[in-house]
Amino acid sequence: MLRISKLTDYATVILASLATRNERIYTANELATLTHLSTATVSKLLKKLQRAGLVTSSLGSHGGYQLAKPPSQISAAEILDALEGRFALTECSGEHSNCGIASSCRVGTAWRRVNAAIVRALKDVSLSQLAGLERHSAVDINLTRHVAPLTRMTRTSHE
Repeated sequence: MLRISKLTDYATVILASLATRNERIYTANELATLTHLSTATVSKLLKKLQRAGLVTSSLGSHGGYQLAKPPSQISAAEILDALEGRFALTECSGEHSNCGIASSCRVGTAWRRVNAAIVRALKDVSLSQLAGLERHSAVDINLTRHVAPLTRMTRTSHE
């Protein structure tokens, strides 16, 4: 099953909270209260999001966190990359494949096409959309117009 981790889900909730008032600076404690997450979890995720360049922090008595860029310019793909690394559905779908059977594999090409379609879909969804601040585009509903049909693949017998 394809599923993001609980921490990635929580990070998205934190980012969505920051997106609702993008100009405001929030402390980790304020975000913990808003999101109903523990301060420790929020702090841990904010550090990861800061390292990835999705949020900025400022020190001092009026310090805290805010988005590094407008929520419409942050994609779901960037959020997943920040928390889970580059998306790779299979070993051969990643940037640095170490698959031992790649030279004889017949399904790798199809899996890479599926992987590319998922990555395109993730790039097409902005934090603004995730936060409910803007409507989803038709691309979110109709992914098939971007994906070549898999039915063109030839079948082989495994006798």
